[in-house]
Amino acid sequence: MAGLPGSGKTTLAREMERQGFVRMCPDEQVWQEHGHYGRDFPRGEYRVRERPVLDRIAAELQAALSAGQDVVVDHGFWTVEEREQWRALGELVGADVLLVYLPGDHDTLWRRIDERNRATYEDPNSMYFTEADLRRHSSRFVPPGPDEAHLVYDGRPATVLTALAGGDTPQSTR
Repeated sequence: MAGLPGSGKTTLAREMERQGFVRMCPDEQVWQEHGHYGRDFPRGEYRVRERPVLDRIAAELQAALSAGQDVVVDHGFWTVEEREQWRALGELVGADVLLVYLPGDHDTLWRRIDERNRATYEDPNSMYFTEADLRRHSSRFVPPGPDEAHLVYDGRPATVLTALAGGDTPQSTR
């Protein structure tokens, strides 16, 4: 997946999990191991704590794909380089890889994040983000371009599932 916080990655990934996919979520593992970002550990330390989790998930991903399991990685993959690295992990074990891009405008993303911020501190995906955090993240996010194969998410999980099953993908960029 490629998308900013609030774009719907976890909602889509959880639906895919209900359809039989193995869901891997680095944010949830960081939360389980270290607690809440900005509350249980300093805000500036997220990437340091995330790195070993990503390394472990990369190995788990390859093992699951090698065993023939369908996997969804519930992560934002903000840069082309990061997406290429993870695509290569899947292709190395013979998996078909589909990048799903979840776009979102600032107001929609912020509304969803703000709702999530107020909902609970016990949800590992409800890391407390400010609007300034969203703006900072948005400045670092590189959406997939026309030279990067991807499917633009239209808000319907069935579109992704159909694409993965080899059906028509009119929104794909190949």
